Amino acid sequence: MNKMNKMNKQIITPFTVQADERIDYDKIVNQFGSTKISVKLLERFQKIIGKKIHHWLTRNLFFSHRDLNLILDNYEKGKTFYLYTGRGPSSEALHLGHLIPFMMTKWLQEVFNVKLVIQLTDDEKFLWKSGKLVDFQYLARENAKDIIACGFDSENTFIFTDSNYIKELYPNVLKIQKLVNFNQIKGIFGITQSDCIGKISFPAIQAAPSFYDSFPHLFCENTPCLIPCAIDQDPYFRMTRDVAPKLGYIKPAILHSKFFPSLRGIDKKMSSSDLSSSIYLTDTMEMIKKKINKSFSGGKESIEKHREYGADLEIDVPFQYLTFFMEDDDKLEQIRSDYSSGKMLSGEVKKILIDILQKLVLNHQKKREKISDDIINKFFEK
Repeated sequence: MNKMNKMNKQIITPFTVQADERIDYDKIVNQFGSTKISVKLLERFQKIIGKKIHHWLTRNLFFSHRDLNLILDNYEKGKTFYLYTGRGPSSEALHLGHLIPFMMTKWLQEVFNVKLVIQLTDDEKFLWKSGKLVDFQYLARENAKDIIACGFDSENTFIFTDSNYIKELYPNVLKIQKLVNFNQIKGIFGITQSDCIGKISFPAIQAAPSFYDSFPHLFCENTPCLIPCAIDQDPYFRMTRDVAPKLGYIKPAILHSKFFPSLRGIDKKMSSSDLSSSIYLTDTMEMIKKKINKSFSGGKESIEKHREYGADLEIDVPFQYLTFFMEDDDKLEQIRSDYSSGKMLSGEVKKILIDILQKLVLNHQKKREKISDDIINKFFEK
């Protein structure tokens, strides 16, 4: 029993994603107290928007939620909501995993025609990492280019850095800080007495954009918020949902994604300090090819064994990447069948993925090149 518990051990926090084997998402849902997205909820979602639902939802890649049903209830009644997501600018280049929440958020913005706020937490990265504040302010603006290149509507999208926008956030930050004690922060985020005091106060800064009047230039009434994010960010918003009713706000709704796997294995989280762990948006086409060819495979060690037993798709990183970036359901299902049966080899699957990712990254690079300071300012200045 002890050996089994040790094997199944996993740590999921905003700062650490670690599993001894495969990440158990059922366990996370039970631990965090969120709700799985049901087929019934997806059917209702699709009926409301009147078009095909995003394949990340139908493939269970965005798999858990808090109060998504209430967002849909209000929308059906003609009431709007706003979207909130963000990015911690720790490196000059984003990787594919960073794109996931932005691509989903863009789709949600388009189908619901709602406003979006994007928080760039230059303060968080300054507190947690070495470097000058001005360095992270620079990275925030560089990251904004990649975010804007995803195709967001400047009329409905406001991007801000915490260090610059803190004056407007501060009233709500103070209200949140007064309602959350140190023991709660320590329990939720693992803050210790040796950490700088900025780390203790930061969660309130990430929580504040969940409340509409943090953006008086955008909203004039109590507007609900929907936050698409990876499930490791949920602790921030569990805290936020706890204090919201005490302050007279609507609890923010959350849409959780699964983790985008590292090239080194599905039980690993990608790291900005490990360039081999992911495909970066600055990678050349040759770099993409080399990285995918070296990625962790669920295929067998020999062609003979692979033909006999097939691939383990649950641990095969190239196939998992295809579930994110191959939009055609029929093609993906054919690959699933052929690869798991041994009919298709690992090299064939990797070749298909390389072609998809090279096109995606090259297209993104071309769009990013066109992002001028004037275009950036349209998103920052409202």
